[in-house]
Parts: sequence; structure tokens; C-alpha cells
Amino acid sequence: MIDELKSLLKCSYAPISNFRVSAIVLTKDGQKFKGVNVEDHSLRAGTCAERNAIYAAITSGVKKGDITSIHLLVENGKIGTPCFVCRQMIHEYCNKDTLIRCYALNGEYKDFLVSELCPYPFGEDDLN
Repeated sequence: MIDELKSLLKCSYAPISNFRVSAIVLTKDGQKFKGVNVEDHSLRAGTCAERNAIYAAITSGVKKGDITSIHLLVENGKIGTPCFVCRQMIHEYCNKDTLIRCYALNGEYKDFLVSELCPYPFGEDDLN
């Protein structure tokens, strides 16, 4: 997985921050969806790698709860975690026990469950 994530980093478009991120979403039926972060000069119109990969899965018909894991690599050499906007999307589209594996370039990784990254999520119950 780390080699695929490293290769995918080359597709990232981060001309402002130079903070390149790649992500791969795996599903119950073995499908794999890839994403990278994409910025623009307004800084607000871009998207993160995790959401990009989740959106690709949704576009291909993957349903809520079908994602078994999300794998994430940040190019800066550290183990990075999803931003809070991505955590919201992850919470909404994944189960609480979905694995989020965050890698460093050297192959080290740290595993989280959605429930650990999103201990106090905002959800549909909050809208009622």
C-alpha cells in the first residue's frame, strides 16, 4: 500500500502549500479508490485527498458502510491524520470501526478507528 501511496503523491496538485497528500479507500468487495489533494490559488476551492478518494467511491456507487479502510500518506515525512472536514465526511460515510491507517514516507504507520478520530461527531441526530 505504501508504494501505491508514494506513487500517487506525484499526482497531487499543491502549488501553494507544497503539502502533498495521497489517499486510497478500500471497500468490502475489494474495490480501490484513489485520491490526492488538489489546491487552487483561492485556497478554499480545493479538496483533500481523503475526500477526493471517498467522492470517487461514491461516484462509482459505493454506499455508506461499504468502506473497510482508508489509507493516507503525507509527503512531509510525518504521520499525518485527516483534517476535521475530512473527519466529518469519514464519520458520515464509514462505520465507527472502519480502519484509518496513516503512513509516513518511511513506511511507519499509525492505525485509528473512525470512533477514535471522531469521538464527538456531528450527525443527523444533531439536525433534529
